[in-house]
Amino acid sequence: MDDHVGAGGLARLLAGWRDVAGPGEAGHSALAARITTLLGDGRLAVGTRVPSERELAVALGVERGAVAAAYDRLRESGHLHRRRGSGTWTALPAATPTAAPSAPVTPFAPMGGWVPGRRPDGPEVIDLAHAAPWAPMDAMAEAGARALAELAAHLAGTGYDVLGLATLREGIARRLSDQGLHTSPDEVMVTAGAQHAHALVARALLRPGDRVLLEQPTYPGAIDLVRHVSARPVPVAMTDRPGWDVEAITAAMRASTPALAYLVADHQNPTGAVMSAEARAAVVAAAGRHGVPIVVDDCLRELWLDAPGPPPLGAYAAAAGGGTPVITTGSLSKTVWGGLRIGWLRAPRTLLRRIAAARSSDDIATPVLEQLVAVGLLDRLDDIIATSRTLFAHRRDHLRAALASALPEWHAPSPPGGFSLWVDLGAPRSSALVEAAARHGVHLAAGPRFGTGGAFEQHLRLPYTLATDALDDAVARLAEAWDALGAGSPTLTTVV
Repeated sequence: MDDHVGAGGLARLLAGWRDVAGPGEAGHSALAARITTLLGDGRLAVGTRVPSERELAVALGVERGAVAAAYDRLRESGHLHRRRGSGTWTALPAATPTAAPSAPVTPFAPMGGWVPGRRPDGPEVIDLAHAAPWAPMDAMAEAGARALAELAAHLAGTGYDVLGLATLREGIARRLSDQGLHTSPDEVMVTAGAQHAHALVARALLRPGDRVLLEQPTYPGAIDLVRHVSARPVPVAMTDRPGWDVEAITAAMRASTPALAYLVADHQNPTGAVMSAEARAAVVAAAGRHGVPIVVDDCLRELWLDAPGPPPLGAYAAAAGGGTPVITTGSLSKTVWGGLRIGWLRAPRTLLRRIAAARSSDDIATPVLEQLVAVGLLDRLDDIIATSRTLFAHRRDHLRAALASALPEWHAPSPPGGFSLWVDLGAPRSSALVEAAARHGVHLAAGPRFGTGGAFEQHLRLPYTLATDALDDAVARLAEAWDALGAGSPTLTTVV
């Protein structure tokens, strides 16, 4: 994995950093704030050696003193540290620092994580960086009580099963089969969330230097994982309609011979798009012709708000004779609660054995108690999801109406499902807005977090998972932050 960023590369990531300076704020403070944002949303990895003050100053076209002051500030906050004889490296604060009003609002955790809290100078922070449901309290309590009662029957054994409890795998297989993807329990592995499933697949199937086809934009965790295993992303741009450019996907498979393709066919994160039945069949056929295994992230599949979509993409592989290996991943973290780290992957038996062999060397099994909780939740998952659909459809429409009223220059299409809006800001100010919004107590994920190469500065993902009064408060603060940027008539900053 690359542990160095050159001056030119960091300058490209910092594009527009001057736009975030608050009234009376020094330029070095804005520069430090932008670097903190890049660390927070994962575009700049922790443990990366940054260019010298002189090199970055030349790349940015500023005085060396401005970069030196920014680096000093970042060292004080714990975001940079010197290694004797080897330069300056990115880091994370060991503890929550006390921030000045003009400084970044909160510390950040690796992989874009965030430590929620209250601004030291005012309002409670509203988290719009994460798109995940709140827990259904009654259902969780009942499933937990049932799991504890059933745990005794499992205590006589070791608790080690690399594939997962048979009862849970049977429930997952039955649910996938009901959706159109015929599945037997021995084609299912239970994991600690869908991201764990993706990591297991990457470990089993990818080698350093391999190419991975990704949608652009896409789920940030997929981008992080590709880079973590030293693979190379091959982005294929999404289109406005119908979303997936099958010809471009086919061409990328033919030209780059990727070792794997990662797709979110249902309520794509972040656009909310749903792949048509025709596109699913065509993508599976192309993958078969070029020998490209597909990982289908189905975590958001059941969260349709307007109408159900086509059968799972994996079902089209089965209909075509099963020649294309399709790995389907899912999770209760999106349909039930983010803190319930139970996911799964469904794969052909031979491929599943390969993944299990790679897993068993350092991850023996998913915890039994959590699996028992999942068994109880699967029994009532239809009711839980039905309630969620009603709730999130209302919140989606409410957020769109609030944005149309307060920020009419923004364009927020209505997604047919999922958790968030993919908003076109009308100006390339996403990263600047993230930092300006932080001063107003709103935590966001910048558009470039969802792509490669610095794309999507004109976009912002806004989840509608919060209550409507919190969404109203957030929109009001966003409007203030947007006005503070003077974003109606932006002046682009040229980085040389």
